[in-house]
Amino acid sequence: MDGLDSLKSKYLESIASAADESALEDLRLAAVGKKGEVSLKMRELGKMTPEERQVAGPALNALKNEINSALAAKKEALGDAALDERLRTEWIDVSLTGRPRRQGTIHPVSQVTEEVIAIFADLGYSVAEGPQIESDYYNFDALNLAPEHPARQEHDTFYMHREEGDNRPPHVLRTHTSPVQIRYMEKHGVPCRIIAPGRVYRADYDQTHTPMFHQYEGLCIDKDVSMANLKWTLEEFCRAFFQVDGIELRFRASHFPFTEPSAEVDIRCSWKGGQLKLGEGDDWMEILGSGMVHPKVLQAAGVDPDQWQGFAFGMGIDRIAMLKYGMPDLRAFFDSDLRWLRHYGFSALDMPTMHGGICG
Repeated sequence: MDGLDSLKSKYLESIASAADESALEDLRLAAVGKKGEVSLKMRELGKMTPEERQVAGPALNALKNEINSALAAKKEALGDAALDERLRTEWIDVSLTGRPRRQGTIHPVSQVTEEVIAIFADLGYSVAEGPQIESDYYNFDALNLAPEHPARQEHDTFYMHREEGDNRPPHVLRTHTSPVQIRYMEKHGVPCRIIAPGRVYRADYDQTHTPMFHQYEGLCIDKDVSMANLKWTLEEFCRAFFQVDGIELRFRASHFPFTEPSAEVDIRCSWKGGQLKLGEGDDWMEILGSGMVHPKVLQAAGVDPDQWQGFAFGMGIDRIAMLKYGMPDLRAFFDSDLRWLRHYGFSALDMPTMHGGICG
């Protein structure tokens, strides 16, 4: 077949001198596209004798492959050149000086969580965690909350969406970290001493409530545990956390489905001159709920209530952060305002420990 050498020279030279990918695509279409010169020549194979096809066929295939290889190599070269040009124009001197060095800060919630963990670690408690999307069973049933309890209503609790006809048990955004105690006792058994810090969710929003906030649950189970042990534990925690030796707590009878007896705990304080002072004065402020773990809760966790008993308590991390560091509005914790964080934030190197001191 005549003219193959001239076609080869023509297209290889044009490909080598193509300035951009658009010109390269035009050359591809002109050479090996549906109506390209090489493609049209390949259609002529049907008019040839078998002997002629044996010679022309391999020659045309070799030409087509050579042109495609040249096109691919040139496209890669053009891409490399474009990247080099982009890197050259977008080059940044990473050693540039003169910009102010900014140091990050630890959010008060993270800092207070570490303070709580450090104090309870010194009292022999370990940290336990659980899922934030919790089953209706662990969040309510296992904690002895009756089906008609107000906390189970949709105006208080965030229920996960279910398709119509879905008969599976409902799931919720956990309303407290109490489900962790059930999961922990099921898995590890008793005796145990744990705290369970984490995010919890309730449908509420004002100066002292947000839909998402932080809480920690404390649990101690053994064979000889009493309300006296609970009182001592909470007093020791408050002394260490608020760094006030004269802390005084008041236990008021209350009702929680998961504890019996139950008590709300107040701390003595003074509001003289509009300033809060703990450990003095004639006022009382509620800070947490507590009590002896209900026998039904122990049974739900697979623990024999005739052999074991213990106490539990729950406290809002955001609330005690507000008390200790004088923060007036809980909503500001979640506004992502850098000015607030720079004012109330903590140094990244300021890790609280009992031997090194809890931050004050």
